[in-house]
Amino acid sequence: MEYINAIGRRKSSVARVYMSEGTGKITINKKDLTEYFPSAILQYVVKQPLMVLGCEGKYDIKVNLDGGGFTGQSQALRMAIARALVKVNAEDKKALKVQGFLTRDSREVERKKPGQPKARRRFQFSKR
Repeated sequence: MEYINAIGRRKSSVARVYMSEGTGKITINKKDLTEYFPSAILQYVVKQPLMVLGCEGKYDIKVNLDGGGFTGQSQALRMAIARALVKVNAEDKKALKVQGFLTRDSREVERKKPGQPKARRRFQFSKR
């Protein structure tokens, strides 16, 4: 098996994944998964597609992560891993789609409007 690449996005984060057969090592921006995401919750989010299919320790994953914050990055990476797993085995698509790992969460931050303190918040109205 050669390298299989896939891309995942969430908010302003972009995750490019390069997957090959191996021992289950996940490297993000040349750092180990536990070093890049110290939080156990975020590590769990990243590994969810592998856990659903029961193939932890089967693939080596190299990742280029860019943009956004840690939550968006972890969810973008989850989507990219799920897409790469579907490229490996098309029968896994149904299990991953049911969990919602293949659906792009398109919510973005709304821009701030001029004459307002935030995107939707307005300055207090004074009648007199």
